[in-house]
Amino acid sequence: MNPAVRYELKHVCRQTGARLGVLHTPHGSFETPAFMPVGTQASVKTLDSAEVLGSGARMILANTYHLHLRPGEDLIRRAGGLHRFMNWEGAILTDSGGFQVFSLAKRRQITEEGVRFRSHIDGSEHLLTPESSIAIQRALGADIIMAFDECTPWPAAPDYARSSMERTLRWLDRSMSEHGGNERQALFGIIQGSTDSGLRRISARETVARGLPGVAIGGLSVGEPVELMRAMLETIRPLLPDDRPRYLMGVGTPDYILEGVLQGIDLFDCVMPTRIARHGACLTSRGRIIVRDAGSAEDFGPIDPDCDCPTCRSYSRAYIRHLFKAGELLGPRLASLHNLYYMQRLMAAIRAAIASDRLADLAGELAAAQQFRIGR
Repeated sequence: MNPAVRYELKHVCRQTGARLGVLHTPHGSFETPAFMPVGTQASVKTLDSAEVLGSGARMILANTYHLHLRPGEDLIRRAGGLHRFMNWEGAILTDSGGFQVFSLAKRRQITEEGVRFRSHIDGSEHLLTPESSIAIQRALGADIIMAFDECTPWPAAPDYARSSMERTLRWLDRSMSEHGGNERQALFGIIQGSTDSGLRRISARETVARGLPGVAIGGLSVGEPVELMRAMLETIRPLLPDDRPRYLMGVGTPDYILEGVLQGIDLFDCVMPTRIARHGACLTSRGRIIVRDAGSAEDFGPIDPDCDCPTCRSYSRAYIRHLFKAGELLGPRLASLHNLYYMQRLMAAIRAAIASDRLADLAGELAAAQQFRIGR
């Protein structure tokens, strides 16, 4: 196991089996379950690093694909690595670029070697392989890096789901070889297998058997019903080691986070909080509100009376609605800051409930308060 990144299990909720732990990294230790804001291009959109840290976030996710295309990993390496480049003092996890290759890139061609694709920015041709993905992440200098995988779409034909999962395992071995046991960066393998329970079990057993310091679950929350996501997590849960962190990739709505925590997941990431904020949607203790709507025009109270974030302490709904209507950039900034504080406050409440063996009670309270009402 990588000594630079290690997981410490502190408590298991007697009500639910959810885990409370501490993740130790070269850039600090923090309690889990934890939510990582997404800084796709070395920036959590509209916010500076001090604001993100002030929200309570201690680790962010940055994107290999985007940073490779712009500004390039060599420039970031010369700047002293991603932490120094973006002035972030917490931990950083970089994904492998696999999801973006399959979701954003144009004219992609998957072979055993890797994925040849054209940039969504300028159409230039690139080849991303397990080796080059690890090399890019090494140059970026993240604390935790991800093995290159094929993110299987949903739905997927059984034969394709199997071949994709098996290719991900072969790419994992190549990623490990390129990583070479680099003690400065922890390499996580990724469990795939679409929504086939048998494939998920094979992928989980084989990925865990590599003895890496953490495991991730990919290819979920890609359009499948929540019942299928739950079933896949239930399927692999007994196969996951207790002494290593478990990361559910790309999951970040409050209801899906709680679902994951109940299945023993420790880490989450999603663009959702800041993405919806840029369109005027705010997460509150009473569900989602659209601050741009007419109902906020003369509301001189905060976005959420139960929130003590800088936005709610200083600004009214009416003012923030005015900013959006006027096209002022401060509007998305204030909404984004509020949503990040909401997510960190939610995670703190979940951790406290696990510690006191009452996570099921908290889940009922959150549902009753309509905090899971993400849709309009």
